[in-house]
Amino acid sequence: MALQWTGVYAAWIGLITLALAWGVVRQRRALKVGVGDADNRDLQLRVRAHANLIEYAPIALILLGCIEASGAPLWLVHGAGATLVLGRVLHPWGLVGGNGGYHLGRLLGTLLTWLAILVPALYLLVNPLL
Repeated sequence: MALQWTGVYAAWIGLITLALAWGVVRQRRALKVGVGDADNRDLQLRVRAHANLIEYAPIALILLGCIEASGAPLWLVHGAGATLVLGRVLHPWGLVGGNGGYHLGRLLGTLLTWLAILVPALYLLVNPLL
């Protein structure tokens, strides 16, 4: 069974991952830092933005693949996938742009990412009972 739509959303997450990784590498090269963050706030934020994606994206993509494989309605697959991608774009923009403090992008990015995990998880728990 091909998980066509999960693959599309995983590809977007892959591109976002590379963009965030490039931000870390670029900052490390500018600061001449091989490992760690040299106590540089901007580098710390870029590392955390990348790490945050790596922490949340795998479970969200696994759940997305599970709902697609289970025959969930296409609107649900696309809704969860698009919500995840949007959340993963907004979060690092808000984290870095807000210098680690409050920023609407960070808040919305977190909420959208959680929603992209919560809705498929609930669907997978409830759907077999229906």
